[in-house]
Amino acid sequence: MNGTKKSILLYKKKGTCDSMIQKKDLFQRIDTILMESEKPSVQLNELLNDEIFYEHPFKMLASLKVTEQSSVHHPEGDAWIHTIMVVDEAAKCKDKSTDPHAFMWAAMLHDIGKPKTTRNRKGKITAYDHDRVGAELAREFLIVFISDRQFIERVVALVRWHMQILYVVNDLPFKEVQKMKDEVSIKDISLLGWCDRMGRKNSDEFKEKNIIETFYTKVTDEYEEIK
Repeated sequence: MNGTKKSILLYKKKGTCDSMIQKKDLFQRIDTILMESEKPSVQLNELLNDEIFYEHPFKMLASLKVTEQSSVHHPEGDAWIHTIMVVDEAAKCKDKSTDPHAFMWAAMLHDIGKPKTTRNRKGKITAYDHDRVGAELAREFLIVFISDRQFIERVVALVRWHMQILYVVNDLPFKEVQKMKDEVSIKDISLLGWCDRMGRKNSDEFKEKNIIETFYTKVTDEYEEIK
């Protein structure tokens, strides 16, 4: 290999290493925001000004900003706005979860599947299967930075099952109660569901609490106050 080609390869390798260092730093920054901030949305919104946030794997989150949602169910706006509102709610109750760290990352990644699944069907905006798709994408995202597979799977399970509250309460055919109970803490998924439902504009606390309590009592033998 001549000197010029060797120099080019070394330059590319250095650029790749520098990029990965920047990504790891950004991941750590997000992790710190999630675990330490009382209102993470303020700092999370600043990520939209960081060019690294638009590179893999962060672009999976950045694309939430251009993912529309139903104005009926999400009058707050796009999927990014909803996500950071959910994270703010999660910050208030993370210490009630069995694993606050996994819980906060699940809140951050819970709708990561929406950009790939959102469709406008004759004026009706849907995101069918965003929970299933999101679980795979959450794993893909976290595995870039984390080697603890058990932690990753705890986050993935919360993302995967976060829509079961809707399915169970409304007795829809998509409910898979036993599979859900095999993979995730019912208390944790109830907490995440609470945050998901409260992380919207004009949410009704009394109504949403009743929905979560209905879900909890339907899938457990013993009711436990979660809010």
